[in-house]
Amino acid sequence: MMLDLAKTPVAAADAPALEAYGIEVGFGEKTIIKNLDVVVPRGEIFGVVGGSGTGKTVLLRAILGLIPRRAGSVSFFGETVDTLDEEGCRIMNQRIGMLFQQGALFSSLTVRQNIQFPMREHADLSQSVMDELADLKIALVGLPLDACNKYPSELSGGMIKRAALARALALDPDLVFLDEPTAGLDPIGAGAFDELVVELRDVLGLTVYMVTHDLDSLYTVCDRIAVLGNQKILVDGSIDELRSFDHPWVQDYFNGPRGRMAADTAQRR
Repeated sequence: MMLDLAKTPVAAADAPALEAYGIEVGFGEKTIIKNLDVVVPRGEIFGVVGGSGTGKTVLLRAILGLIPRRAGSVSFFGETVDTLDEEGCRIMNQRIGMLFQQGALFSSLTVRQNIQFPMREHADLSQSVMDELADLKIALVGLPLDACNKYPSELSGGMIKRAALARALALDPDLVFLDEPTAGLDPIGAGAFDELVVELRDVLGLTVYMVTHDLDSLYTVCDRIAVLGNQKILVDGSIDELRSFDHPWVQDYFNGPRGRMAADTAQRR
């Protein structure tokens, strides 16, 4: 069952899922990001990586409007966010899902109730319909149905990630943001989550913007990767393009021991 929610008309049917130009973000006298541009086509799994403090999560939150921008514009599906009225923003928000790094599930709500939270906020649905939709999302992300009545404290780390992803998918979004989705997971759990992301992109036609430091995810999941540094995107492209990019941090990250190991693992798959 898919939710019958109105979609904001786009300026062009082939407009990118995300366009951000001239982004500047800072706190006090410190500038974190300056004059940064990023474009994510529809259907792409786009990875963002960078050293500690380079602003990966700051950029994500600025794009989503969770923290203010000093400058720059953000557009989703051809619609500039700053020009949308309240109703336009409400409808656009229904097209976007977010998975926070720690899951950010409400501890006092069950998994089913967590998934239903966006539905209560944005859709006028009966309880029986919300129950059915929540159970479908639970199955979609590979959780057992008996997880629906469990609380976050009763879930493993991997189950929390999947439950949070189910909530991010509650309103059938077109674009999903993932902040360190495999952080804290063991290698098997992280690999399974990576496979889930690709499967959901292929089945649902999602566009995925993923902040991650997981080299295995970068090698096996992402279509394109951007490297943040020096307040901007240093380079973006495929793994092969990044591995040949002449920059000390990029070389150490992708061609160092762990990078070579991830490359070998990806080649064996």
